[in-house]
Amino acid sequence: MSHDSPLPPDLSARIDALFARWARPDSPGAAVRVTRHGREIHRGCYGMADLAHAVPIDERTVIRIGSQTKQFTVLLALMLEAEGRLSMEDDVRRHLPWLPEYPQTVTLHHLAANVGGLRDFLEIMILGGLPVSAPSTRAGARRIIGRHGGVNFRPGTDLIYCNTGFFLLSEIVEQVSGQSFNQLLEERITGPLGMRDTRLMPRDSEILPRLADHHTRGSDGGWHKAQWGVVLGGEGGMVSTLEDMTLWLANLDAPKVGTPEMIARMSTPGAVIDGIPSPYGLGLVTCRYRGLASIGHGGGVAGGRSESVRFPEAGIGIVILGNTDDMGPFSLARRILDLVLGHEPGPSRSAGATERLARAAGLYRAEDGDDVFGIAVKDGEPIFVSNMGGGLPIGQVGDDSFMPERGIVALEFTPRGDGSIDTRWFGRAQRFHRLSDTALPTAPGLAGRYADAATGFTAEIGEDSGETVLRLRTPYGTWETALEARAPDLHLALPRRVLADAPPPAIEAGGWLFTVRRVPDGIMLNDDRTKRLLLTRTH
Repeated sequence: MSHDSPLPPDLSARIDALFARWARPDSPGAAVRVTRHGREIHRGCYGMADLAHAVPIDERTVIRIGSQTKQFTVLLALMLEAEGRLSMEDDVRRHLPWLPEYPQTVTLHHLAANVGGLRDFLEIMILGGLPVSAPSTRAGARRIIGRHGGVNFRPGTDLIYCNTGFFLLSEIVEQVSGQSFNQLLEERITGPLGMRDTRLMPRDSEILPRLADHHTRGSDGGWHKAQWGVVLGGEGGMVSTLEDMTLWLANLDAPKVGTPEMIARMSTPGAVIDGIPSPYGLGLVTCRYRGLASIGHGGGVAGGRSESVRFPEAGIGIVILGNTDDMGPFSLARRILDLVLGHEPGPSRSAGATERLARAAGLYRAEDGDDVFGIAVKDGEPIFVSNMGGGLPIGQVGDDSFMPERGIVALEFTPRGDGSIDTRWFGRAQRFHRLSDTALPTAPGLAGRYADAATGFTAEIGEDSGETVLRLRTPYGTWETALEARAPDLHLALPRRVLADAPPPAIEAGGWLFTVRRVPDGIMLNDDRTKRLLLTRTH
């Protein structure tokens, strides 16, 4: 089917079927709109905005859009740059001198492109015993960021998604403009575009007209309201509606606010890494699906998931705003595109690929490092899992290569016959070896006390109730995890069962939190967004 062929006659019914599990009076759900060349070809509102009062979702229901906020933050920065108030090539410490001295200069461009190498402050909060559900402040977040002068990589040489960069960028746009984020947003973007219900909502406790509740599954299997205590800014704090986000997508196609040059910069790769363009631009993600470029961004917050994406070559725009965290809008948007183009929905894979991936199910560790990922099978479908939890569908991108279905994961992998997996990350070849499927003995000599004076992290490892337990302490919290060895020198940090109200997720389904490796002078902590955090032995 060509991109402008007549639409399938049953298109809306088939899109409705994708969202059928949420289209119930006892479920949260989503608002969805699909356009082709600016004309609406599908609109669906599924499930409830407020379960307690039986209020259904509609196109004016206000829903958190999470990290979709980042594109608005970048556009504000580019507008201020055009006025000479900042430069995207500025050293971030020029504007925020309270930051630590990093090993190399980190620019505003690095922040906006997710290539600055800084540690993600939300991950650091969690590692340090301050869960995002607990009350916290922006001032407290600044203190945490200010203590972490260590970096994940040299700026511009790799890509790791980082909320710290956009936290700092939003602080800078407020500082140089002398206005609050909401004032800037309304004056320069949402006001001119008529996005009446789009704004920054820093706290989940706030009350706004037509604001949906946001939901997660509780340990009892029922729906619960989900809230974070963290105060959000330009990294992920905005709310919007289906109506407003459709206006925003139209602006990205034909700018009324911002210039065409600014919008082009946002979708141009923010770095070239080992000769490979990064999928992340400046606040927008560009990747390909079924041979078509896709440009957009998703968002995930407490009890909410969203995606707004354009497929310019096909003239397709898709907005999905969900008030539940059990939804995968990135993949759902691609299933919608499948239907619009006349394909059967699902990640494209050749015959036998599903079985091949299923045979490779297990956890794998980088040959020369601590990075770990897994392949699992859920409802008969192979999924990619990491310490971020959940699971991503897996698509085939070559005769024998696969990728997780997520725009900013530039990982290709090929299962080998010997039980290992070959990977390519921005062209860098690396082999991952399978970890043990069962627990191994704890590494000898692991028990003891450890610390990092710069970050304020301390740790104690010992035995408790038959488990090897890691107790992490920081100036802002305490956390206990169980350690389970899956290689002689590598342990997975797991939720402690004795502290849980319900069994934690299976390890092979993404149920680990981070890894702990014993090194000659201490222990090394590692997860998807915090690399090589060294705590030195003190006792």
